[in-house]
Amino acid sequence: MAWYSNSCFYHIYPLGMTGAPALNDYSEPVERLNKLLPWIDHIQKIGCNALYIGPLFESVGHGYETTDYKKLDSRLGTNDTLKHFVKKCHEAGIKVIFDGVFNHTGRDFFAFKDLKANRENSPYRDWYCNVNFWGNNEYNDGFSYDNWGGYNLLVKLNQKNPTVKQYICDVIRFWVSEFDVDGIRLDAADVLDFEFMQDLRKTANQVKPDFWPMGEVIHGNYGRWVNENTLHSVTNYTMHKAFYSGHNDHNYFEIAHTLKYLSGMCGNSFMLYNFVDNHDVERISSKLTNKANYAPVHVLLYTMPGVPSIYYGSEFGIEGVKGHGTDAPLRPELPFEEYQAKAADNPCVKLITALGHIRQETEELGYGEYKELLLTNRQYAFARNYQGSSVITTVNNDENAATITVSAGNSAEYMGAISGVKVPVQNGSITITLKANSGEIWRPADKYGDGAPKTDTTIVSWKAEEATVAEPVKGETKSNVEATVQEITKTTAQETEEPLPTVEPVKEEPTAPKATKEAPVTEPTPAQEEKKVEIPAGKSYEEMTIEELQQVILGKMAKNGPVTDQMKKTVYDNTHHGSLITWARSFQ
Repeated sequence: MAWYSNSCFYHIYPLGMTGAPALNDYSEPVERLNKLLPWIDHIQKIGCNALYIGPLFESVGHGYETTDYKKLDSRLGTNDTLKHFVKKCHEAGIKVIFDGVFNHTGRDFFAFKDLKANRENSPYRDWYCNVNFWGNNEYNDGFSYDNWGGYNLLVKLNQKNPTVKQYICDVIRFWVSEFDVDGIRLDAADVLDFEFMQDLRKTANQVKPDFWPMGEVIHGNYGRWVNENTLHSVTNYTMHKAFYSGHNDHNYFEIAHTLKYLSGMCGNSFMLYNFVDNHDVERISSKLTNKANYAPVHVLLYTMPGVPSIYYGSEFGIEGVKGHGTDAPLRPELPFEEYQAKAADNPCVKLITALGHIRQETEELGYGEYKELLLTNRQYAFARNYQGSSVITTVNNDENAATITVSAGNSAEYMGAISGVKVPVQNGSITITLKANSGEIWRPADKYGDGAPKTDTTIVSWKAEEATVAEPVKGETKSNVEATVQEITKTTAQETEEPLPTVEPVKEEPTAPKATKEAPVTEPTPAQEEKKVEIPAGKSYEEMTIEELQQVILGKMAKNGPVTDQMKKTVYDNTHHGSLITWARSFQ
């Protein structure tokens, strides 16, 4: 099996984590990347064996407006600094993937600078999309061009140009030969040209065994990207939304139905890149209405089909919400000494550590086929079956404990991999009690014995005075775990001697998901949904308006089955023209 099949990723945004200046003055290199060297041991200790780090290369500001693909950003150090960092990760058994920002460059990139200087005579005039020398822009270049997201700072590369393709493929070869990188995460893969990505995949297959190309994709049919010819994986934004809203709304139907939807899209062996937060979306501890649901959210993250990822700092339960027009609060500096001093007593770190090691030790979670066992709004159970062995995940998003019975495998006894509790198999089933806002992973006792890490998944189980939380730094929002423990400990003292409710499977109706912080758009009204736009015959997707593209997508969805209100809302929330074009084309 490939290394990524049973990996747990740690995700670092290096310019933020190291406290680099917001703007690059291209002065002498400062080796801030070395601040991350002590974190390698922490990454390994919490059970992560892979690292996604980026953007890394020379840029003007946030890192995605690349100036030089072959030079480490001066704010982080030199190429030797990065070589040393990757080497230390490999020595610790940690694979490393870089951000590949190949959809666009910055305005300081050599090809664009030549275009500005030589205009029509530039040999790089065809490196960029729709360069119009009769136009202009806010920089007064005397010409216009296509960009990403409406930002002229991000100049869109012409990925159909053979010279551009060759250049980017050479960059990948350079990263492998120079830094020994193990894979790339393609930024903005949902608007990349598919032939371009196929060429990148061919290069990936040549440069290193099991080199892992994955892509950032928001909407669309993930199966169009995840296949033998294009990418190994994409970012699972569909499940990201379900993770937190399914808990906030007491609606496990949303999570389970999303998983079925993704399975139908990509097949039972899909290996999507799963996450609950990252450098572009708000922290999971900020999104959860009840912070105690941090536990079942992460139990699901580590046990569902796919590759789990933890965004730096979220293993401490820190919060972070977007500022006015800035993502900086999502990308804070984390001084190692300050955070490590409190890691041993932090309940969130304890949980993530247990889950990381369980995931790596349990082959069923990496390779097993998914099977739903029980589903209600507030309790959910499923199995991962592999080579005759069955591992069972159970979660509870209710503020009260509950007893459930689910079918089990061939073992005579199961053991909770987190708690160490053992339960017998009787008549082919196990009966277990789930604490409030908790989760557990049940493994065959005869196979996994007593070697499992043991902790407690219920964040509320720690007394308030014991729940040490890292202090905020440089604009970071203070973690609410400690305050939450104080608040919930009062309400969850309901563990009385009264008999616990017994949960019957699939009896409740799903509740409607609520609007999220990532998408502060109102629910579509019937008037919105019924409004039809006349689309002239023969009009190309590129020529269509956002409203027309949304209507096309909804029409294609309807051909595949019922279109729910949530599906409609997801379409209306997407107002990015390029992404909508790709989404429309993704239907088979």
